[in-house]
Amino acid sequence: MHRYLFPEPLAYDGGQLAPLWIFHRLGLTGDAIVAFRGGCSVDLASLVDQADVRAGSPIFSEDMLHFLVEHFENDLEKAVLRQRFLVVSIAEELAGRGCALRRSGDDLFLDQRKLSVSIATITPVSVVIHTGVNIHPGAAPVPAAGLADLGLARDWAAIAEAVMRAYAREMEGVHLARCKVRGVG
Repeated sequence: MHRYLFPEPLAYDGGQLAPLWIFHRLGLTGDAIVAFRGGCSVDLASLVDQADVRAGSPIFSEDMLHFLVEHFENDLEKAVLRQRFLVVSIAEELAGRGCALRRSGDDLFLDQRKLSVSIATITPVSVVIHTGVNIHPGAAPVPAAGLADLGLARDWAAIAEAVMRAYAREMEGVHLARCKVRGVG
């Protein structure tokens, strides 16, 4: 699985949640996870989560650590499970840095404040996942916390690298587990 950390800031507007965005941007073919830092502003017309659209809840954060994943398969349920692996990888990395967080589904919380956003969806050729972790949430539309509240704003790149390694290792482990067993029955 390819991994890449963008050195330059990139804003997330939902347009990155598209098939082959990583390939077009970096020339990487196949499954990949990339990370970047930048603001987040997804208006209602660009939201994939239709519950958020119905609730009239756009997404905004002044400064986020973004993870974007693409797997070349067409199983949305598996994509949602992979999304949860990614969120758990983030939670474990932050727990290893002394942070007590709560996970509920694909969301992370510091006390009652939301630390992350996440979505998984399907495209004609793949599944794509976006998870954003607030660094400085600014005027987020919900009570929010960020890596700055945890004393980790400066560590965003090291956190990104560690999470991408952990996620790729999990995906490789799942593949190996599939390939080393014999069928029964």
